Order: sequence, then C-alpha cells, then structure tokens
Amino acid sequence: MMLDYLFYGSLAVIVVLFLFSAIRILREYERGVVFTLGRFTGVKGPGFIILIPVVQQMVKVDLRVMVQVVPPQDVISRDNVSVKVNAVLYFRIIDPERAIIKVGDYMAATSQLAQTTLRSVLGKHELDEMLAERDRLNADIQETLDQQTDVWGIKVTAVEIKDIDLNETMVRAIAKQAEAERLRRAKVINAMGEQQAAEKLVEAGRTLAQEPQAMQLRYFAALHDIAGERSSTVVFPLPMDLLGHVTGRRSEAT
Repeated sequence: MMLDYLFYGSLAVIVVLFLFSAIRILREYERGVVFTLGRFTGVKGPGFIILIPVVQQMVKVDLRVMVQVVPPQDVISRDNVSVKVNAVLYFRIIDPERAIIKVGDYMAATSQLAQTTLRSVLGKHELDEMLAERDRLNADIQETLDQQTDVWGIKVTAVEIKDIDLNETMVRAIAKQAEAERLRRAKVINAMGEQQAAEKLVEAGRTLAQEPQAMQLRYFAALHDIAGERSSTVVFPLPMDLLGHVTGRRSEAT
C-alpha cells in the first residue's frame, strides 16, 4: 500500500509539473513563435496555449509599438557642414515569424540600420534643409527604413529628428548670415516704401496740377502747421505761379 501511495503521489507530481511546463498564457499584444524539434510550426496566441515539453519551444514576440533612441550621429551635409544629429525611432512587428527567423536580434539590427540610414539620408541635404524641412526629412528616413526592414517583418511607423547640434563656429556664421538677411530685408522694405511714396507724390502732383484751387488749400494747411510751432523763424511757401504772375506784370510795365 505504501509503495502504491508513493507511486501515485509521484505520478501526480509529474503530471502537475508536466501541465505546468506545458501551459502558456499570452497577453493580447503577445504572440508565440512555436518550434517543434527545432522546426517552425506556427504562430500562436493570444490566450491559452499548450506546448509539449522538451519537444516544443516557444519564443514570445511583443506586437506593441516600440521606441528606440538613435544615438547622436556625425553627419556631413551636402554643403560640407559637420553636425551631430540624434533621432527617435518608432516601429512594431507585423510578422513574428520573419522577425524571429530572418534576423538574429531584430532590436539591434533595427537600431544599427537606423543609424546608417540617418547618416545616409541627411548627407544628401544641405544644412538649411535640415533646419527648415524636418518633416520632409523624417518622412524620407521613415520610408527608407520601412523598405529595408520589411523583409524582417518590421513596420517603421515614424522617425523624428530630435536635435541638430552645431559647433560654435557654425553658430556664429549662421547668426551673421541671419543678421545680414535681416538687413537686406530692411533695405528692400525701405526702398519699396520710397518707391511707393514717390508714386503717390507724382499722383498728388498731377491732381494738384489739374485743380489750382487745391494748391491754395495746401498753402493754408502749411500755414496752419507753421503757426502751431513755437519758432522765431517763419518759413512761408510762395507759389511759383504767383512769382511768374508778378514777373509778367513788371515786364508789361516796362
């Protein structure tokens, strides 16, 4: 009896251990890549899974979006400016089978590929494009990475350039360039203002020439402005046609 009790007790323990090692529970965002005697036999999950101990092994894969920081990379732009650029990479696994079988470590492989792609794509653009057109550069890098990681069953959802660091010499050069650009714009705006003012003055002169009475109104306005100033010197505008009229009378008298 004692031997039977020990036998059945040991058998129960073995069965419990067998079931414990055979049962797997995968979450909603997890999948299991199952190998039977070393051969791929399918992808299972989520939920309750039973594996044959020793015969079958399973590798769990997370299907959620993963975030990976791309370390600062030394990039030489197309206009031969050296900068340091770092970025953030967002990707997820869409095919667990290829992610496990086609590449040894998909996290490390994606990170290294992102670094080389970042240097390659940014090196084709000038510094001004890096600073002003980040959205387009992000899209270019994302598209290039997505094409290369597709064979691994990985989908690159987004790439965001975080920082573009310049050395002090280049920062001063950019500051001088920006200052010169502001001065140029100021001169252009001033010249445009002078041009518009000249056009308005010509238009006003033509209007006054057509209506002589309007000129007298301008004289009265000028006298009103002079009277409002506290000055010992009074400058009175004398019409040129009045001088011509007086000169004409003198010539007739002689």
